[in-house]
Amino acid sequence: MSELLTYLLDNEPQFRKTRLEDLYSDFGKSRSTNPDGYHANITAWLQALSHATLAGHMPSSSASPDLLSISISNDLVLALETREWGRPSALGTVVREGMKSRLWIDVGEFEEAKESIYKKGWTVPVPSVGDVLGWGLRQLGFGGGDEKLVEGRVVVLENLEGVGKEVAKRTEGVRGRVERIFSREAFRETYGVVAGKENILTEADMEILLKFLARDKGVLSYDGVTVKLKAPNEKTPSPITAEDTTIASLKTLIKDLEVQTDVLTKKVDELAATAKEAVARKNRVSALAALRSKKLAETTLTKRHATLAQLEEVFSKIEQAADQVELVGVMEASTRVLTGLNKEVGGVERVDDVVDQLREQMSQVDEVGNVIAEVGQGVNAVDEEEVDDELEAMEREEREKREEKEREEREKHEAAETKRKLDALEEAERQTKDAAAKKQADEEAKTAGKASTEKVIEGELKRLSLDADKVLA
Repeated sequence: MSELLTYLLDNEPQFRKTRLEDLYSDFGKSRSTNPDGYHANITAWLQALSHATLAGHMPSSSASPDLLSISISNDLVLALETREWGRPSALGTVVREGMKSRLWIDVGEFEEAKESIYKKGWTVPVPSVGDVLGWGLRQLGFGGGDEKLVEGRVVVLENLEGVGKEVAKRTEGVRGRVERIFSREAFRETYGVVAGKENILTEADMEILLKFLARDKGVLSYDGVTVKLKAPNEKTPSPITAEDTTIASLKTLIKDLEVQTDVLTKKVDELAATAKEAVARKNRVSALAALRSKKLAETTLTKRHATLAQLEEVFSKIEQAADQVELVGVMEASTRVLTGLNKEVGGVERVDDVVDQLREQMSQVDEVGNVIAEVGQGVNAVDEEEVDDELEAMEREEREKREEKEREEREKHEAAETKRKLDALEEAERQTKDAAAKKQADEEAKTAGKASTEKVIEGELKRLSLDADKVLA
């Protein structure tokens, strides 16, 4: 069983054993007789193959399979073959329906398109005469089965949209002009690992992704060599300039030199170790050869380091200049904004006029208010003495209420204090009575004990007297 078939059986619910017979049958013939079953089978195949592609389980001649496109070939048919049901008879129908619904798009058509795939009308194919005749025969119940599988390669739109969304989100935090420029290979190395996979996107998938992000999503600009991300303040990505291409080339060259210096450093260390081993074995010829190679490698390494330092200095200056360009652009925009706002204000003289008018109008409001107040005083005169008497009466009433409340609280406090003292006296009296009763009980017990002791002694004396009389007799 192939890797693809194992994945489908283990992960796709529609590929359970009870459904395999129907999925592997030539269900294209049921297009008119059982349209619901026909579309269910088409959907199951399209979703399963799309998921398997993104999971990296499609047949591939390379170690890294395509994740965004499917190669329609005999290898795919063989990978889907089973012992019980053989090969899928309606696979050609599945491919045709996938391309008709635009869930799958021919790679050539996708790459050559000038307009967005989302533009209305772009995805409407023009049917040929054969297509029209075939459709008519199928509606009459003729044909529809054993549709020939046309080999080619198709873009899986579902996978492309998912990966494109992931990459676009990862690029949101890139702001500097120099940071937003990549060579194609640098972009692939930076953002090529997607969907939780360990392997980087293939060259073919990366080309599809870059065209999609540039043409259909407007996330970046791409000219086949250089990639430039859209700036945060841009509605659409700016076109790639000669300066952008130079910056991308410089970044690539610096990275290549860094790799070369790492390799040469490792080589120098290995040759030094080889020379030491040769000396330890007393092999003078091998030691000299290793040392000569070491010297040559060190010379090359020194030159590479010097070149790298120069390029890094140039790159630093470019970064500084790019930042200055952006800063000047912001300052120019700010100047335009301030100029427009100052024009709206109208200058200092206009502001002075507005303030004077405001003060004049406020003075008029105050004058009108004073006049109204004077008229009111004449019409609604109030007896101030009567108001004072009423206020004094209200204050007196409030004071009496407050004093009455304080007296009640004081009486309650005194009553509680008196009760507490009485309770204490009663407790002390009870304790005194308990002590006297205990003392009396102790004295009575002592008296009773003494009387008992005297009776015992008296009885003992009588017994002794009787014993003495008996002895004398």
